[in-house]
Amino acid sequence: MGKEEISTTKYLIHAQINANGIVEKPDVVGAIFGQTEGLLSNDLDLRELQKTGRIGRIKVNINSKAGRSKGEIVIPSSLDRVETAILAASLETINRVGPCEAYIQVTKVEDVRAVKRRKVVDRAKELYKGMMEEVTPESLKMIEEVKEAMRIHEITDYGDDKLPSGPNVISSDAILVVEGRADVLNLLKYGVKNAIAVEGVSVPKAVAELTKTKTVTAFLDGDRGGDLILKELLQVGEIDYVTRAPRGKEVEDLSKDEVMVALRDKIPVEQIYQDMGVKVEKVEQQKSGDKINLLKDILKELEGSGNAEILDDAMNILKEVKVENLYEELKNVNNNTYAVVFDGVVSQRLIDIAKEKGLKYIVAVRMSEVVKKPGPIKVITR
Repeated sequence: MGKEEISTTKYLIHAQINANGIVEKPDVVGAIFGQTEGLLSNDLDLRELQKTGRIGRIKVNINSKAGRSKGEIVIPSSLDRVETAILAASLETINRVGPCEAYIQVTKVEDVRAVKRRKVVDRAKELYKGMMEEVTPESLKMIEEVKEAMRIHEITDYGDDKLPSGPNVISSDAILVVEGRADVLNLLKYGVKNAIAVEGVSVPKAVAELTKTKTVTAFLDGDRGGDLILKELLQVGEIDYVTRAPRGKEVEDLSKDEVMVALRDKIPVEQIYQDMGVKVEKVEQQKSGDKINLLKDILKELEGSGNAEILDDAMNILKEVKVENLYEELKNVNNNTYAVVFDGVVSQRLIDIAKEKGLKYIVAVRMSEVVKKPGPIKVITR
């Protein structure tokens, strides 16, 4: 019975007993069984619970002094939480032990499993500490070799040029452009999986194209090679941020802290243009010119189709509709609309709704006579 109690006990009921007279352990146990009998349902009868092993042996430790008795009662329980609490509360109804007046108060109900869990955690900490103290330099070297092998396994090839890249370059909205394969491997070591290497100072076409669809941070070496790659990226790509390794260092040599600091301290590309003596306004004009040319190309594709395309500021098609339904569609679009290109004639009504929706461009075959000028909207016709 004792072993079974130890293995199935969930809670320990702790209670304090005070009696106005000399009482002994059998008197206390008898009072507990006798005065709780019939108080609760048959399912919580103490004698039945002890027979079935759901209540363990009642332990009483009592001492008598100066005609009074005082002690502690401990009852092991394998009942559930609610039943144990009810049973504990029933002990406080006992008011006599033998011929003496007595008072019992439950001090706590202890969750044995919680105590065991704390012991497990504390022991696990001791064991882990011992394991770490026994790790030798040779073991650490083996661990690093395994990690290095895993990083090499993670590296992938991008595009026809088989450019070294992390596994998340295609799926991630943001990427890092670095110089070489060793840079990609070093970043993988620190959990950065969205880097792609240009493999030299000449930026491959695949990387230039990739920069047009991603948020791009150029992460370059702190040497002349990094300067050359940056200049070409500014010419052939569309980068958003720039960060550098410390002067004289390469990305492949950086520690984890140095990598995180560099990524945190990246700067917008507009600041780079300013540092190079180029006004931001000129850069924006160049970007604006590129967008106008793209809008004109879209118009050429739409001519003769009777269709219209509603675009966002990244030139993505939000909706393609028939020209006759364009006005109604514009009424229902949200504020992300940037431009509309259609195979038709710009009317005053269309300009009014475009202005209301915050459009920047209207591109069409031609424009009819309008009373109100389009204001901030730029109208482009064939």
